[in-house]
Amino acid sequence: MSPDPTISRRRMLKTLFCSSVAMQLNLAPEAAAQARSKIGSLGALDLLAIGDFGTNDDRQKAVARGMARYTEGLGKKPDGLLLLGDNFYGSMKDGLKSERWETGFSDVFPSKTYPGPCWPVLGNHDYHDTPGNELVQLGYAASLKRRTRWTMPGKYYRVDLPAVNPQVTMLMLDTNWQKINSRIHGDRPCWMSPEEKDAQMVWFEKELNSPRAPFTIVVGHHPIYSEGSHGDTSILVKEVGPLLEKHGVHLYIGGHDHDLQHLELEGLKTSFVVSGGGGARLHSHDKIRGGSTVFDAHGFSHITLADNRLQLRHVDSNGKILHAFSKGVKHDWKVEA
Repeated sequence: MSPDPTISRRRMLKTLFCSSVAMQLNLAPEAAAQARSKIGSLGALDLLAIGDFGTNDDRQKAVARGMARYTEGLGKKPDGLLLLGDNFYGSMKDGLKSERWETGFSDVFPSKTYPGPCWPVLGNHDYHDTPGNELVQLGYAASLKRRTRWTMPGKYYRVDLPAVNPQVTMLMLDTNWQKINSRIHGDRPCWMSPEEKDAQMVWFEKELNSPRAPFTIVVGHHPIYSEGSHGDTSILVKEVGPLLEKHGVHLYIGGHDHDLQHLELEGLKTSFVVSGGGGARLHSHDKIRGGSTVFDAHGFSHITLADNRLQLRHVDSNGKILHAFSKGVKHDWKVEA
């Protein structure tokens, strides 16, 4: 039987497209092969995640350039960015009118490359380095007379994507709690009030008990489990971890440790990811647990959702895929690269 010319043509076009993407990403040969074999997994939803990026220096800009090159090679615009906290290190002079909204946000994540919403959570430096800056970030969108991609309706909030027949529910948390931030910053208040924390936990449990999309991702700045220099966040292990397990959360992603991590811990359904390589000085790590993968590298993460599968890739600042894994709705997972 002679081959169907329509199918042959489709295969040819797919091969050409995949090769083009791999060349545009400027990847090493082995990473290019990975990209060619997995380009079909580019999903109905594509999100990029980056944490600990707000240094306003050459390292931030280098990672941002690499992320832009990678994005241009995908063949589609991402559906949004997850900003994982420590969005602004150091002084944020002039608050809502600070030039850093341009130099540290709009310029490094330009709308022509990332036209979709940018969903931030707050990091410890967003509270600490400029007193009141967490309120500035909360009020930025409302202060403008025009539309902005900075989408932060509260210290904690819910996002369902897409709006119709959502594939993923994202619950965005503020993990700046006194017992966490006082370990680093001492007694000067730079955290949620106890009343805010309690209200957030009531809200969080309510959302977990409500109808959700097939996949659930929880986002917070501080990792629950980490192989980096900060280690596990014990109060999150105690208060948040059991809720993730009880309600079948698929992924928890944060930053805080300045590296890229993927942890699959024995007995736990949730995958834990750290994506804190956005520009701040890298952290080192020591011996790691079984089921953990750590890269002391600057970079970001790419999340795709399609065909009842979630895939996450860690990508370095040169556009090289360092690590990838995928996960099904029923929590089955496998390493892809």
